[in-house]
Parts: sequence; structure tokens; C-alpha cells
Amino acid sequence: MEITKLIPEKRCGLVVVLTGNGKGKTTSAMGMVLRAAGHGMRACVIQFMKGDIYSGEWDGVKLLGGLVELHATGKGFCGIQGNPYPHSEHRKNAQDALQLVDQKMSSGAYDLIVLDEINNALQLKLVDLEQVIAILDNKPELLHLVMTGRDAHPEVIERADTASRVEEIKHAYRKDIEPQPGVDY
Repeated sequence: MEITKLIPEKRCGLVVVLTGNGKGKTTSAMGMVLRAAGHGMRACVIQFMKGDIYSGEWDGVKLLGGLVELHATGKGFCGIQGNPYPHSEHRKNAQDALQLVDQKMSSGAYDLIVLDEINNALQLKLVDLEQVIAILDNKPELLHLVMTGRDAHPEVIERADTASRVEEIKHAYRKDIEPQPGVDY
């Protein structure tokens, strides 16, 4: 069987929003990173709220041969799971992450950038709507931009080319099953 490689007549960078209360938003974005790497594309993942608990993608991206870089810029999820850091420190980290986004977007070195948990960061006022809109306004034409996290702002969804809502139907956590490596983190 011969496999056909499709090439669009006109290439354009998409904005993809992955939101909702179900499991799988970051996982979906990482699937897009894997798919991009399969096409020889360079990707960058900037995690706005993760950074205090190990997650498998941190080492997994190293296996993609340098096509993907990942920056865990946060100090965990603000205000939950006993996170000890004050809102002001979370906000400072998120503001630093925004500067990193500007650097990576303007570098021209990436085909895909994932802003993991930026929707949560916006909801928690770690970043401002005007800052997120500025990212969308300044996105290079051919760059694919993926924005994950619960509670995506309606204006961000409106500006997206593709938006998906991940809905929880059932979750092992509700049965007191601990998060499992490779599936949950």
C-alpha cells in the first residue's frame, strides 16, 4: 500500500483552542506536537501553570530529536492542590512566560507553539485578556498556535480557527484512583 502525503495548496498558520473540564487538553496538544515532529516541523511548548510536579512530556519531548522544546514556566496550579505560592508569584511567572512567548514567536524558529494552560492563567488573572489578544494579533502568518486550559475566554474562542471543548463524562479521580504516570501526567 502506498501512503500519500498531502500538501495544502496554500499553507496558513492556525489558532487552535482546546478547552473544557475534561481530561485530555494538554494530551491533545502534545499529540499535535508529535504529529508536527513527524513532518519535520519545529515546535515549542510553554507551560504556564505546570512546573512543580513532574510530567512525562518533559522527558518525552527529548526523544523527538531536538525538534521540540518545552518550557515549564509555572509553579503549579494556582490556588489548588495545596499549592503554597501566592497569586503574585504565579502572576510574575505567567508574565515572564508571556515574554518567552514573544521571543519564541518572533524568532521565526518554530512552526507550532503550544501555550499550555494559558486559558486557566487568563481565568485566574495571571495574564490579562489584552495580553492574550496581543499574542493573537502578533502571531506570524504561518505559525500554528495552540492554546489549552479550562475556561477559555469567549473572545479567544471567537478568534480561533478551531476550538474544541473536552467534556468530562467520567474520571478515575472521582473513584479515588490516584493519577497514573503516562496517562495522567
